[in-house]
Amino acid sequence: MSTPASSADVDVLIVGCGPVGALTANLLGRRGVSTLVVERSREPHGQPRAFSCDDEALRIYQQAGLLAEVQDGMRTAPLVDYTDGAGRPFAEIALSEVDFGLGHPPLQFFDQPRLEHALRAGLDRFPHVALRLGVALEALHADDGGVTARLRDLGTGLPQEVRARYVLGCDGARSTTRALAGVELRGSTYAEPWLAVSGDLPPEAVRLDRTRFVCDWRRPAFVSPAADGGYRLEFMLRPGETAERLEHPAAVAELVAPYVDPERFQVRRAAVYTFNHLVADRWRAGRVFLLGDAAHQMPPFMGQGLCSGLRDAANLVWKLDLVLSGLAGPALLDTYEQERRAHTEEMAAITVRVGRVFLARSRTGAKLRDTLLRGIQLVPGVRRFVRHFEFKPLPVHRHGWHVGGRPAGTMFPQPRIAGPAGTVPLDEVLGDGFALIGPDVSPAGAADPRWHGLPVRFIRVCPGGVTPGPGDGQYHEVADVDGRLTAWFARHRTGAAVLRPDRFVYATAQGSDAADLVSGLTSALAAGTPQTPSARVG
Repeated sequence: MSTPASSADVDVLIVGCGPVGALTANLLGRRGVSTLVVERSREPHGQPRAFSCDDEALRIYQQAGLLAEVQDGMRTAPLVDYTDGAGRPFAEIALSEVDFGLGHPPLQFFDQPRLEHALRAGLDRFPHVALRLGVALEALHADDGGVTARLRDLGTGLPQEVRARYVLGCDGARSTTRALAGVELRGSTYAEPWLAVSGDLPPEAVRLDRTRFVCDWRRPAFVSPAADGGYRLEFMLRPGETAERLEHPAAVAELVAPYVDPERFQVRRAAVYTFNHLVADRWRAGRVFLLGDAAHQMPPFMGQGLCSGLRDAANLVWKLDLVLSGLAGPALLDTYEQERRAHTEEMAAITVRVGRVFLARSRTGAKLRDTLLRGIQLVPGVRRFVRHFEFKPLPVHRHGWHVGGRPAGTMFPQPRIAGPAGTVPLDEVLGDGFALIGPDVSPAGAADPRWHGLPVRFIRVCPGGVTPGPGDGQYHEVADVDGRLTAWFARHRTGAAVLRPDRFVYATAQGSDAADLVSGLTSALAAGTPQTPSARVG
């Protein structure tokens, strides 16, 4: 991989090249930002630790231009059930019936080594992005113009100083970046250790071919078929059990036997871990930012740890790009933590509550739980709430860089649309910048000189069945083939919406007022804070 123009003078230094660091570097690479990534390990991590992602994560991979590469070999989970120790279900999430409107399945399982390989290979697309392995961060010194990082090559022992305008700490739960920035973690480390087992087996060796939370008060467990013909199992240790005992092949074989044939199950990893519910005091220290596990850690019961880190990257990268290019003021970067912390804390709180259901530790408590959950699901609304995964927090910014109430601050849907290139997911025509989209968008509005200089596309939404006209520069027409976009604009009583580069709605307007959204947008970028546009905001 080629190095940036000056390896000691880059826009962004990323510390850590796990999935979050590698995804962040790909997003920066697409925007032309000179980036250096350093990673302590000389070899890929090679361990299947994280293994699930949601529709938001897949949409972010799509924005990075790597959806096909990372989705290859993934497995979709059509159903997740919660059972008692005897295997009797007391709750089900029918994921095959769930569509949050983002254009992807709500849950898929992946193989982490394969994911990391795809993300690192994606960096080869960008001559302005470099990856250096076997390099550790030792010190940071920030001033008004940037950050000087002292690095050390762990193979040769040689030090090097790198000058960057911003440093992103993507170096995990034991983040060196966080420690050097003087940021503390707050929260809880749970005392209950778990054994995580990953392995491979032929299809006929699978004894339970579904995703299940086994809510046995004696030993809670999670089991599921995984990507690439693999299988994932997790078991809570009982009091007095040790990692040495449970990681022994004979103990692993006994635990997995109800779910897979242990004789034909090739174990790739069997390791005991504990989980945390921790959040950093602050996610920004001047020109240093924390992302992923460096900023927050949560229990695994909703599979949202890695997904939350990917959301961090999607939120921060476009803001950094605009500030680096001079199109936005530095105050825009303050909205990163403002927007991401609230959603992350809400997701962690829901995860903890799901864990309490999962982890009833007495026979009486488990029986009460099972009876209660079976009973309340006789109410249709409650049954739908559980079965359709409605307890998952929506991607919403209640406070942050947007104008007005909902739908501002929500993620815009991604249906399939018809355009000159055929029928494709909406994001394929939105580009990497802002978008003004809606039935009220017109070529005349797109030609308004006030938009010039902004990275923006103009998308007119036509009814389904209408043949879209040819594009003209940044102006495009698309046909709403399934009516979802038309329904969205009708439901929110608006004719146009400004979408941020991360697909969240900045503001909405009606009719000819749509073109005037530019006034508020340019002011907001300059100030770094949202400004009410001169148009009537919907």
